[in-house]
Amino acid sequence: MTRQFKQLVLIVLVASLSSACGTWNEPKSVTTETLLNRAIVTVNEFRGHRDLKKFAGELNNALAVVILPTVIKAGFFAGGEAGNGVLLKRNADNSWGYPAFLTMGAASFGLQIGVQDTAIVLVIRSTGALDALMKHQGKIGADAGATLWVEGVGVEASVTSNVGADIVAFANSSGGGYLGVSLEGAVLATRRDLNEAFYGEGAEPQSILNGQFINPVADNLRRVLAAK
Repeated sequence: MTRQFKQLVLIVLVASLSSACGTWNEPKSVTTETLLNRAIVTVNEFRGHRDLKKFAGELNNALAVVILPTVIKAGFFAGGEAGNGVLLKRNADNSWGYPAFLTMGAASFGLQIGVQDTAIVLVIRSTGALDALMKHQGKIGADAGATLWVEGVGVEASVTSNVGADIVAFANSSGGGYLGVSLEGAVLATRRDLNEAFYGEGAEPQSILNGQFINPVADNLRRVLAAK
């Protein structure tokens, strides 16, 4: 194992622990409710943010959405990102289904120094993109069969258009040493412990998205997503 790889592993672990700070010792039922409440705050903040003007329109037309209220990104030449979130799919009647709990992890190399706390929302535009996320164990990006467009606070402007992108990622940093997000190749992994704590034994993302599990505790988030 090279020194650089060891450093990367350490950074990812630190990022993971940082994102879980204050919740790893609490009951999973409390963790899920806290995450749902933070997801509500994130959606409302993104809707009202002056630099995220496209967010409301994209959300209103989304097939599915991933909300990651707190993603900790840390780097010193090698970097890592980690954070918990929820995945919801829109139903045929245009209402929102119930959330599947997941976590995001990513690693990157390059000249980067700093720590950043960022909220991220992935707007999934097509069935193909959602299937790609599920089929490739949640891997984000073109190599998983879904093109990605990223915009938001601190993200460098692009001369290209997001038209045709399978997934539009909106990001808003609440502070930190460097700006920008790099989501290409990031992985969304199932939080089985949180899903089963919230719904009961056997709750898997696909069955949750298919409507086989429900929990009224998530209804506030569903209503906020449905609001115009």
